[in-house]
Amino acid sequence: MSAFNKEQVLSVRHWTDSLFSFTTTRDPGFRFLNGQFTMMGLEVDGRPLLRAYSMASANHEESLEFFSIKVADGPLTSRLQKIREGDTILVGRKATGTLIADNLLAGSRLLLLSTGTGLAPFASLIKDPEVYDRFEKIVLVHGCRQVSELAYGEQLVAGLSEDEFFGPVLTEKLVYYPTVTREPFRNRGRITDLITTDRLFADTDLPSLNLETDRIMLCGSPSMLEDLRVILEERGFAEGNHSEPGHFVIEKAFVER
Repeated sequence: MSAFNKEQVLSVRHWTDSLFSFTTTRDPGFRFLNGQFTMMGLEVDGRPLLRAYSMASANHEESLEFFSIKVADGPLTSRLQKIREGDTILVGRKATGTLIADNLLAGSRLLLLSTGTGLAPFASLIKDPEVYDRFEKIVLVHGCRQVSELAYGEQLVAGLSEDEFFGPVLTEKLVYYPTVTREPFRNRGRITDLITTDRLFADTDLPSLNLETDRIMLCGSPSMLEDLRVILEERGFAEGNHSEPGHFVIEKAFVER
Protein backbone atom coordinates (compact mmCIF):
# COMPACT_ATOMS: atom_id res chain seq x y z
CA MET A 1 0.00 0.00 0.00
CA SER A 2 2.88 2.33 -0.81
CA ALA A 3 0.49 4.63 -2.71
CA PHE A 4 -1.34 5.46 0.51
CA ASN A 5 -0.68 7.04 3.87
CA LYS A 6 -2.23 5.58 6.99
CA GLU A 7 -3.91 8.38 8.90
CA GLN A 8 -5.59 8.35 12.30
CA VAL A 9 -9.17 9.55 12.72
CA LEU A 10 -9.23 12.58 15.02
CA SER A 11 -12.97 13.30 15.14
CA VAL A 12 -16.27 12.19 13.61
CA ARG A 13 -19.54 14.11 13.41
CA HIS A 14 -22.84 12.74 12.12
CA TRP A 15 -24.94 15.58 10.72
CA THR A 16 -27.99 13.57 9.59
CA ASP A 17 -28.94 9.95 8.98
CA SER A 18 -27.29 10.27 5.58
CA LEU A 19 -24.37 12.70 6.07
CA PHE A 20 -21.24 12.75 8.22
CA SER A 21 -17.83 14.37 8.30
CA PHE A 22 -14.54 13.42 9.91
CA THR A 23 -11.03 14.73 10.40
CA THR A 24 -7.76 12.81 10.28
CA THR A 25 -4.08 13.38 10.79
CA ARG A 26 -2.17 14.61 7.75
CA ASP A 27 1.16 13.26 6.56
CA PRO A 28 3.60 16.21 6.28
CA GLY A 29 4.46 15.11 2.74
CA PHE A 30 0.87 15.18 1.44
CA ARG A 31 0.39 18.21 -0.78
CA PHE A 32 -2.74 19.35 -2.62
CA LEU A 33 -4.36 22.37 -4.19
CA ASN A 34 -7.60 23.60 -2.65
CA GLY A 35 -10.49 22.02 -4.55
CA GLN A 36 -8.67 18.77 -5.38
CA PHE A 37 -9.50 15.20 -4.36
CA THR A 38 -7.63 12.02 -3.56
CA MET A 39 -8.46 8.34 -3.16
CA MET A 40 -9.50 7.61 0.41
CA GLY A 41 -10.90 4.61 2.24
CA LEU A 42 -10.26 1.61 4.45
CA GLU A 43 -8.25 -1.55 4.49
CA VAL A 44 -10.68 -4.48 4.21
CA ASP A 45 -9.44 -8.05 4.37
CA GLY A 46 -5.91 -6.86 3.74
CA ARG A 47 -6.81 -4.87 0.62
CA PRO A 48 -7.59 -1.17 0.13
CA LEU A 49 -11.24 -0.27 -0.47
CA LEU A 50 -11.24 3.25 -1.87
CA ARG A 51 -13.17 5.95 -3.66
CA ALA A 52 -12.52 9.55 -4.66
CA TYR A 53 -13.05 12.14 -1.92
CA SER A 54 -12.43 15.87 -2.06
CA MET A 55 -10.54 17.43 0.79
CA ALA A 56 -12.93 19.69 2.70
CA SER A 57 -9.96 21.06 4.61
CA ALA A 58 -7.69 23.73 3.12
CA ASN A 59 -4.13 22.95 2.12
CA HIS A 60 -2.76 25.19 4.87
CA GLU A 61 -4.47 23.19 7.64
CA GLU A 62 -2.56 20.60 9.65
CA SER A 63 -5.35 17.99 9.58
CA LEU A 64 -7.52 16.60 6.79
CA GLU A 65 -11.31 16.76 6.66
CA PHE A 66 -13.77 14.79 4.54
CA PHE A 67 -17.55 15.12 4.06
CA SER A 68 -19.40 11.94 3.11
CA ILE A 69 -22.77 10.43 2.44
CA LYS A 70 -23.91 7.23 4.13
CA VAL A 71 -25.07 4.39 1.90
CA ALA A 72 -26.46 1.41 3.81
CA ASP A 73 -25.24 -1.14 1.29
CA GLY A 74 -22.35 0.90 -0.13
CA PRO A 75 -19.14 -1.13 -0.32
CA LEU A 76 -17.15 1.65 1.35
CA THR A 77 -19.56 4.07 3.02
CA SER A 78 -21.42 1.28 4.86
CA ARG A 79 -18.13 0.72 6.69
CA LEU A 80 -16.79 4.26 6.68
CA GLN A 81 -19.83 5.66 8.49
CA LYS A 82 -18.94 3.47 11.51
CA ILE A 83 -15.44 4.85 12.04
CA ARG A 84 -14.48 6.28 15.40
CA GLU A 85 -11.74 8.43 16.83
CA GLY A 86 -8.46 6.50 16.74
CA ASP A 87 -9.35 4.33 13.74
CA THR A 88 -7.06 4.14 10.71
CA ILE A 89 -7.94 5.58 7.30
CA LEU A 90 -6.07 5.17 4.01
CA VAL A 91 -5.39 8.44 2.17
CA GLY A 92 -3.86 8.51 -1.29
CA ARG A 93 -0.52 10.29 -1.61
CA LYS A 94 -1.51 11.97 -4.88
CA ALA A 95 -4.16 14.67 -5.25
CA THR A 96 -5.81 15.70 -8.51
CA GLY A 97 -9.01 17.28 -9.84
CA THR A 98 -10.35 20.01 -12.11
CA LEU A 99 -11.80 22.38 -9.48
CA ILE A 100 -8.80 24.67 -9.25
CA ALA A 101 -8.66 28.36 -10.07
CA ASP A 102 -5.92 27.94 -12.69
CA ASN A 103 -8.37 26.00 -14.89
CA LEU A 104 -10.52 29.13 -15.20
CA LEU A 105 -10.05 32.21 -17.35
CA ALA A 106 -9.63 35.52 -15.57
CA GLY A 107 -12.90 36.89 -14.19
CA SER A 108 -14.28 38.96 -11.36
CA ARG A 109 -17.01 36.71 -9.89
CA LEU A 110 -16.70 33.04 -8.95
CA LEU A 111 -19.82 30.89 -8.64
CA LEU A 112 -19.39 27.67 -6.65
CA LEU A 113 -22.46 25.54 -7.42
CA SER A 114 -22.90 22.35 -5.40
CA THR A 115 -25.42 19.77 -4.29
CA GLY A 116 -25.10 17.39 -1.34
CA THR A 117 -21.54 16.39 -0.49
CA GLY A 118 -20.42 18.20 -3.64
CA LEU A 119 -19.92 21.07 -1.20
CA ALA A 120 -16.67 19.48 0.04
CA PRO A 121 -14.18 20.93 -2.48
CA PHE A 122 -15.75 24.34 -2.05
CA ALA A 123 -15.34 24.07 1.72
CA SER A 124 -11.64 23.92 0.93
CA LEU A 125 -11.71 26.72 -1.63
CA ILE A 126 -13.49 29.28 0.54
CA LYS A 127 -10.65 28.90 3.04
CA ASP A 128 -8.08 29.83 0.37
CA PRO A 129 -6.82 33.44 0.64
CA GLU A 130 -5.65 33.35 -2.99
CA VAL A 131 -9.21 32.79 -4.21
CA TYR A 132 -10.32 36.00 -2.50
CA ASP A 133 -7.37 37.83 -4.04
CA ARG A 134 -8.32 36.57 -7.48
CA PHE A 135 -12.08 37.30 -7.43
CA GLU A 136 -14.04 40.33 -6.30
CA LYS A 137 -17.09 38.28 -5.31
CA ILE A 138 -17.56 34.56 -4.53
CA VAL A 139 -21.05 33.03 -4.53
CA LEU A 140 -21.36 29.68 -2.75
CA VAL A 141 -24.59 27.84 -3.59
CA HIS A 142 -25.45 24.60 -1.78
CA GLY A 143 -28.55 22.70 -2.85
CA CYS A 144 -30.07 19.90 -0.75
CA ARG A 145 -33.38 18.13 -0.45
CA GLN A 146 -33.97 18.91 3.22
CA VAL A 147 -33.04 21.76 5.54
CA SER A 148 -31.15 19.45 7.92
CA GLU A 149 -28.73 18.55 5.12
CA LEU A 150 -27.51 22.15 5.01
CA ALA A 151 -26.05 22.00 8.54
CA TYR A 152 -22.45 21.24 7.57
CA GLY A 153 -22.25 24.16 5.17
CA GLU A 154 -24.06 26.54 7.50
CA GLN A 155 -21.68 25.80 10.35
CA LEU A 156 -18.67 26.07 8.04
CA VAL A 157 -19.63 29.55 6.84
CA ALA A 158 -20.63 30.68 10.33
CA GLY A 159 -17.28 29.56 11.73
CA LEU A 160 -15.31 31.34 9.01
CA SER A 161 -17.39 34.48 9.52
CA GLU A 162 -16.18 34.60 13.13
CA ASP A 163 -12.55 33.93 12.20
CA GLU A 164 -10.15 36.79 12.91
CA PHE A 165 -8.60 36.60 9.43
CA PHE A 166 -11.44 35.35 7.22
CA GLY A 167 -14.31 37.19 8.92
CA PRO A 168 -13.72 40.61 7.33
CA VAL A 169 -12.95 39.03 3.93
CA LEU A 170 -16.14 36.95 3.95
CA THR A 171 -18.22 39.96 4.89
CA GLU A 172 -16.90 41.80 1.86
CA LYS A 173 -16.65 39.05 -0.73
CA LEU A 174 -18.56 35.83 0.08
CA VAL A 175 -22.25 35.31 -0.64
CA TYR A 176 -23.63 32.05 0.82
CA TYR A 177 -26.89 30.80 -0.69
CA PRO A 178 -28.31 27.53 0.73
CA THR A 179 -31.40 26.17 -1.01
CA VAL A 180 -33.68 23.14 -0.58
CA THR A 181 -36.18 21.39 -2.81
CA ARG A 182 -38.46 19.36 -0.52
CA GLU A 183 -39.18 21.51 2.54
CA PRO A 184 -40.20 25.07 3.34
CA PHE A 185 -37.13 27.33 3.55
CA ARG A 186 -36.19 30.92 2.77
CA ASN A 187 -34.55 29.71 -0.48
CA ARG A 188 -36.36 27.08 -2.50
CA GLY A 189 -35.62 25.38 -5.80
CA ARG A 190 -33.11 23.46 -7.90
CA ILE A 191 -29.92 25.27 -8.79
CA THR A 192 -30.67 25.00 -12.49
CA ASP A 193 -33.99 26.80 -12.04
CA LEU A 194 -32.43 29.42 -9.78
CA ILE A 195 -29.94 30.20 -12.56
CA THR A 196 -32.32 30.19 -15.53
CA THR A 197 -34.98 32.29 -13.80
CA ASP A 198 -32.40 34.71 -12.33
CA ARG A 199 -33.90 34.00 -8.89
CA LEU A 200 -30.44 33.42 -7.41
CA PHE A 201 -29.24 36.84 -8.52
CA ALA A 202 -32.44 38.64 -7.55
CA ASP A 203 -32.34 37.11 -4.06
CA THR A 204 -28.73 38.17 -3.53
CA ASP A 205 -28.98 41.60 -5.20
CA LEU A 206 -26.28 40.61 -7.68
CA PRO A 207 -26.05 41.08 -11.46
CA SER A 208 -27.29 38.27 -13.72
CA LEU A 209 -24.96 35.67 -15.20
CA ASN A 210 -22.37 37.31 -17.42
CA LEU A 211 -19.96 35.56 -19.77
CA GLU A 212 -17.36 38.30 -19.47
CA THR A 213 -17.13 38.36 -15.67
CA ASP A 214 -18.43 35.05 -14.30
CA ARG A 215 -16.38 31.91 -13.72
CA ILE A 216 -18.09 28.79 -12.42
CA MET A 217 -17.21 25.56 -10.63
CA LEU A 218 -19.68 22.67 -10.45
CA CYS A 219 -19.74 19.66 -8.14
CA GLY A 220 -22.69 17.47 -7.19
CA SER A 221 -25.33 15.16 -8.63
CA PRO A 222 -24.91 13.90 -12.21
CA SER A 223 -28.23 15.42 -13.28
CA MET A 224 -27.30 18.85 -11.93
CA LEU A 225 -23.92 18.74 -13.63
CA GLU A 226 -25.31 17.73 -17.00
CA ASP A 227 -28.21 20.18 -16.90
CA LEU A 228 -25.97 23.09 -15.95
CA ARG A 229 -23.42 22.16 -18.58
CA VAL A 230 -26.13 22.49 -21.24
CA ILE A 231 -27.40 25.78 -19.79
CA LEU A 232 -23.92 27.28 -19.65
CA GLU A 233 -22.86 26.13 -23.11
CA GLU A 234 -26.07 27.54 -24.59
CA ARG A 235 -25.00 30.90 -23.16
CA GLY A 236 -21.52 30.69 -24.67
CA PHE A 237 -19.59 29.45 -21.64
CA ALA A 238 -16.74 27.06 -22.49
CA GLU A 239 -15.58 24.25 -20.21
CA GLY A 240 -12.01 24.47 -18.95
CA ASN A 241 -9.46 21.82 -18.03
CA HIS A 242 -5.79 21.41 -17.14
CA SER A 243 -4.63 22.09 -20.69
CA GLU A 244 -6.94 24.99 -21.54
CA PRO A 245 -8.68 27.30 -19.06
CA GLY A 246 -12.36 28.01 -19.61
CA HIS A 247 -15.39 29.80 -18.20
CA PHE A 248 -16.46 26.82 -16.07
CA VAL A 249 -15.11 23.53 -14.72
CA ILE A 250 -16.84 20.35 -13.59
CA GLU A 251 -15.57 17.69 -11.21
CA LYS A 252 -16.26 14.41 -12.98
CA ALA A 253 -14.55 12.05 -10.52
CA PHE A 254 -17.75 11.31 -8.62
CA VAL A 255 -20.25 11.12 -11.47
CA GLU A 256 -20.03 7.36 -12.02
CA ARG A 257 -19.65 6.43 -8.35
